[in-house]
Amino acid sequence: MKSITIKGSERESVGKKATKALRNAGKVPCVVYGGDKPLHFSANELAFRDLVYTANAHTVAIELDGGTSVKAIMQDIQFHPVTDAIIHIDFYQLFDDKMVTMDIPVVLEGNSPGVRNGGRLLFRKRKLSIKALPSKLPDFFNIDISKLKIGQNISVATLMNEDFTILHPESQVVVQVKTARTAVVTDDEDEEGEEGAEGATEEAAQE
Repeated sequence: MKSITIKGSERESVGKKATKALRNAGKVPCVVYGGDKPLHFSANELAFRDLVYTANAHTVAIELDGGTSVKAIMQDIQFHPVTDAIIHIDFYQLFDDKMVTMDIPVVLEGNSPGVRNGGRLLFRKRKLSIKALPSKLPDFFNIDISKLKIGQNISVATLMNEDFTILHPESQVVVQVKTARTAVVTDDEDEEGEEGAEGATEEAAQE
C-alpha cells in the first residue's frame, strides 16, 4: 500500500486555548494512538490534502521536527460544520507484527453485458473492512464486471485471500446487475442469469 508523508510538530500543550491557536494558524491538531502513550502533534492543513481528499487508502509516515517518526493509518477525522475545514484527525500507529483493521476501496473494471442490455448496476459496497498485517494491506479491491449479466452478482466470497481477513459475511453482495423494465435478456444470459438472480434474491433477503 502506498504511503503519504506528513511533516509536523509535536505538541507540548493540548489544552483548548493551545488547540484554538493552532487552528487559527491554519494547523490541524492530531493524535496518534496505539503506542505506549498517545502522541500529539500538529501539521499544516494542506499537508493532509492527498490523504483526506481521495477515495484511495494510504498508510501515513508521520515525521516530526523533533526527530520522532511513526507509521500510522487515519482512524477518524472531524470537519468544521460550516467551513468544512479539518479540525482534528486521529491516527492509529502501525507495527510490522500487529494486525490492523482498515477500510479498503473497491474499484470496478470493465463493462457489464447486463448493463448494456438494460440492467441496473448496483454498487452495494464501495469499501470493505479488512484485517491484516501492514505489509499485506492492499491498495484496493479490483473487481472485473465484464462478464456480469442480468441477475448475477459478485460477493465477498470471491474476494477472499490468505493475506487478509475480510470482515464481512461471505454472502455479502458487493456489486450486482438487477433487471429493469427496459432490460433485454439474451438466451445465453437467461440460462446463466436465473441462477445468479436466485442467489441475489437470497442474499438480499439475508441483508
